[in-house]
Amino acid sequence: MNTASTPAPPASATAPASSAPTQETRWLTDEQQRVWRTYLDAVTLLEDHLDRQLQRDAGMPHIYYGLLVKLAESPRRRLRMTELAMYAKITRSRLSHAIARLEKNGWVRREDCPDDKRGQFAVLTDAGVAVLKETAPGHVEAVRQAMFDRLTEEQQKALGEIMRIVAEGLQPKEAGADLPWLR
Repeated sequence: MNTASTPAPPASATAPASSAPTQETRWLTDEQQRVWRTYLDAVTLLEDHLDRQLQRDAGMPHIYYGLLVKLAESPRRRLRMTELAMYAKITRSRLSHAIARLEKNGWVRREDCPDDKRGQFAVLTDAGVAVLKETAPGHVEAVRQAMFDRLTEEQQKALGEIMRIVAEGLQPKEAGADLPWLR
Protein backbone atom coordinates (compact mmCIF):
# COMPACT_ATOMS: atom_id res chain seq x y z
CA MET A 1 0.00 0.00 0.00
CA ASN A 2 1.28 3.46 -0.83
CA THR A 3 1.86 5.18 2.50
CA ALA A 4 1.69 8.60 0.86
CA SER A 5 -1.97 7.92 0.09
CA THR A 6 -3.02 6.47 3.43
CA PRO A 7 -5.93 8.47 4.84
CA ALA A 8 -5.53 10.08 8.24
CA PRO A 9 -6.37 7.65 11.05
CA PRO A 10 -8.93 8.64 13.68
CA ALA A 11 -7.62 10.99 16.39
CA SER A 12 -7.80 8.26 19.04
CA ALA A 13 -5.40 6.12 16.98
CA THR A 14 -2.84 8.91 16.71
CA ALA A 15 -2.44 9.82 20.37
CA PRO A 16 1.28 9.85 21.20
CA ALA A 17 2.57 7.09 23.47
CA SER A 18 4.65 9.64 25.39
CA SER A 19 4.40 13.31 26.20
CA ALA A 20 6.95 14.18 23.48
CA PRO A 21 5.58 16.65 20.93
CA THR A 22 4.57 15.11 17.62
CA GLN A 23 4.44 16.66 14.19
CA GLU A 24 1.12 16.52 12.39
CA THR A 25 1.18 14.44 9.20
CA ARG A 26 1.20 16.57 6.07
CA TRP A 27 -1.20 14.53 3.92
CA LEU A 28 -1.12 14.97 0.17
CA THR A 29 -3.82 17.09 -1.41
CA ASP A 30 -6.10 15.43 -3.95
CA GLU A 31 -4.08 17.00 -6.77
CA GLN A 32 -0.75 15.92 -5.24
CA GLN A 33 -2.17 12.42 -4.81
CA ARG A 34 -3.19 12.35 -8.49
CA VAL A 35 0.28 13.54 -9.58
CA TRP A 36 2.04 11.06 -7.27
CA ARG A 37 0.05 8.07 -8.48
CA THR A 38 0.40 9.10 -12.12
CA TYR A 39 4.17 9.42 -11.63
CA LEU A 40 4.35 5.94 -10.05
CA ASP A 41 2.28 4.45 -12.87
CA ALA A 42 4.44 6.10 -15.54
CA VAL A 43 7.76 5.07 -13.96
CA THR A 44 6.60 1.49 -13.45
CA LEU A 45 5.27 1.18 -17.01
CA LEU A 46 8.33 2.86 -18.55
CA GLU A 47 10.77 0.60 -16.69
CA ASP A 48 8.74 -2.47 -17.71
CA HIS A 49 8.65 -1.30 -21.34
CA LEU A 50 12.43 -0.79 -21.44
CA ASP A 51 13.13 -4.06 -19.61
CA ARG A 52 11.00 -6.02 -22.08
CA GLN A 53 12.71 -4.39 -25.07
CA LEU A 54 16.20 -5.10 -23.71
CA GLN A 55 15.33 -8.65 -22.62
CA ARG A 56 13.97 -9.33 -26.12
CA ASP A 57 16.89 -7.72 -27.97
CA ALA A 58 19.85 -8.54 -25.72
CA GLY A 59 18.73 -10.86 -22.93
CA MET A 60 19.43 -8.32 -20.20
CA PRO A 61 17.43 -6.04 -17.91
CA HIS A 62 17.54 -2.26 -18.21
CA ILE A 63 19.81 -1.87 -15.17
CA TYR A 64 22.50 -4.04 -16.82
CA TYR A 65 22.29 -2.03 -20.02
CA GLY A 66 22.84 1.14 -17.98
CA LEU A 67 25.96 -0.37 -16.40
CA LEU A 68 27.38 -1.27 -19.80
CA VAL A 69 26.66 2.23 -21.12
CA LYS A 70 28.39 3.87 -18.14
CA LEU A 71 31.45 1.68 -18.63
CA ALA A 72 31.49 2.46 -22.38
CA GLU A 73 31.50 6.19 -21.57
CA SER A 74 34.35 5.89 -19.05
CA PRO A 75 38.05 6.29 -19.78
CA ARG A 76 39.54 2.96 -20.86
CA ARG A 77 36.01 1.50 -20.49
CA ARG A 78 36.57 0.91 -16.77
CA LEU A 79 35.36 2.20 -13.43
CA ARG A 80 35.92 1.29 -9.82
CA MET A 81 33.03 -0.81 -8.57
CA THR A 82 32.11 1.74 -5.88
CA GLU A 83 31.97 4.51 -8.49
CA LEU A 84 29.85 2.39 -10.84
CA ALA A 85 27.40 1.68 -7.98
CA MET A 86 27.14 5.42 -7.37
CA TYR A 87 26.42 6.16 -11.04
CA ALA A 88 23.82 3.38 -11.18
CA LYS A 89 22.24 4.45 -7.85
CA ILE A 90 22.29 0.88 -6.56
CA THR A 91 23.77 -0.94 -3.58
CA ARG A 92 27.22 -2.45 -3.86
CA SER A 93 25.68 -5.87 -3.30
CA ARG A 94 23.25 -5.44 -6.20
CA LEU A 95 26.10 -4.19 -8.39
CA SER A 96 28.27 -7.17 -7.50
CA HIS A 97 25.45 -9.54 -8.51
CA ALA A 98 24.88 -7.64 -11.77
CA ILE A 99 28.59 -7.63 -12.64
CA ALA A 100 28.76 -11.38 -11.96
CA ARG A 101 25.95 -11.93 -14.48
CA LEU A 102 27.61 -9.60 -17.02
CA GLU A 103 30.91 -11.46 -16.52
CA LYS A 104 29.13 -14.74 -17.21
CA ASN A 105 28.02 -13.32 -20.58
CA GLY A 106 31.58 -12.15 -21.30
CA TRP A 107 30.53 -8.49 -21.47
CA VAL A 108 32.46 -7.30 -18.40
CA ARG A 109 35.48 -8.46 -16.45
CA ARG A 110 36.80 -7.47 -13.04
CA GLU A 111 40.32 -6.27 -12.41
CA ASP A 112 41.99 -5.77 -9.05
CA CYS A 113 42.88 -2.21 -8.13
CA PRO A 114 46.68 -1.97 -7.86
CA ASP A 115 46.65 0.74 -5.16
CA ASP A 116 43.80 -0.69 -3.06
CA LYS A 117 43.84 -4.39 -2.19
CA ARG A 118 40.08 -4.39 -1.52
CA GLY A 119 39.10 -2.36 -4.57
CA GLN A 120 38.13 -3.68 -7.98
CA PHE A 121 37.44 -2.24 -11.40
CA ALA A 122 34.64 -3.29 -13.73
CA VAL A 123 35.93 -3.30 -17.32
CA LEU A 124 33.78 -3.43 -20.45
CA THR A 125 35.05 -6.12 -22.82
CA ASP A 126 35.02 -6.03 -26.61
CA ALA A 127 32.04 -8.40 -26.49
CA GLY A 128 30.28 -5.89 -24.21
CA VAL A 129 30.97 -3.10 -26.70
CA ALA A 130 29.57 -5.30 -29.49
CA VAL A 131 26.34 -6.04 -27.60
CA LEU A 132 25.89 -2.31 -26.90
CA LYS A 133 26.39 -1.42 -30.56
CA GLU A 134 23.85 -4.07 -31.57
CA THR A 135 21.30 -3.17 -28.89
CA ALA A 136 21.56 0.65 -28.76
CA PRO A 137 19.48 1.50 -31.86
CA GLY A 138 16.46 -0.50 -30.65
CA HIS A 139 16.83 0.86 -27.14
CA VAL A 140 17.00 4.48 -28.29
CA GLU A 141 13.91 3.94 -30.41
CA ALA A 142 12.05 2.41 -27.44
CA VAL A 143 12.98 5.41 -25.27
CA ARG A 144 11.95 7.88 -27.99
CA GLN A 145 8.59 6.18 -28.59
CA ALA A 146 7.80 5.77 -24.91
CA MET A 147 8.82 9.23 -23.78
CA PHE A 148 10.27 11.90 -26.02
CA ASP A 149 7.90 11.49 -28.98
CA ARG A 150 5.02 12.16 -26.57
CA LEU A 151 6.42 15.42 -25.14
CA THR A 152 6.97 18.87 -26.57
CA GLU A 153 10.45 20.39 -26.28
CA GLU A 154 9.16 22.58 -23.44
CA GLN A 155 7.76 19.55 -21.60
CA GLN A 156 11.05 17.69 -22.06
CA LYS A 157 12.98 20.61 -20.60
CA ALA A 158 10.54 20.96 -17.68
CA LEU A 159 10.70 17.22 -16.95
CA GLY A 160 14.49 17.32 -16.97
CA GLU A 161 14.56 20.24 -14.54
CA ILE A 162 12.01 18.63 -12.23
CA MET A 163 13.84 15.28 -12.13
CA ARG A 164 17.17 17.04 -11.51
CA ILE A 165 15.69 18.85 -8.51
CA VAL A 166 14.19 15.63 -7.12
CA ALA A 167 17.43 13.64 -7.65
CA GLU A 168 19.61 16.35 -6.08
CA GLY A 169 17.29 16.52 -3.07
CA LEU A 170 17.60 12.78 -2.51
CA GLN A 171 21.43 12.80 -2.59
CA PRO A 172 22.56 14.75 0.47
CA LYS A 173 26.22 15.69 0.48
CA GLU A 174 26.82 15.40 4.23
CA ALA A 175 28.73 12.51 5.76
CA GLY A 176 26.60 9.60 6.89
CA ALA A 177 23.97 10.05 4.17
CA ASP A 178 22.01 6.82 3.60
CA LEU A 179 22.54 6.34 -0.12
CA PRO A 180 22.34 2.99 -1.94
CA TRP A 181 25.94 2.92 -3.14
CA LEU A 182 27.19 3.51 0.41
CA ARG A 183 25.43 0.38 1.66
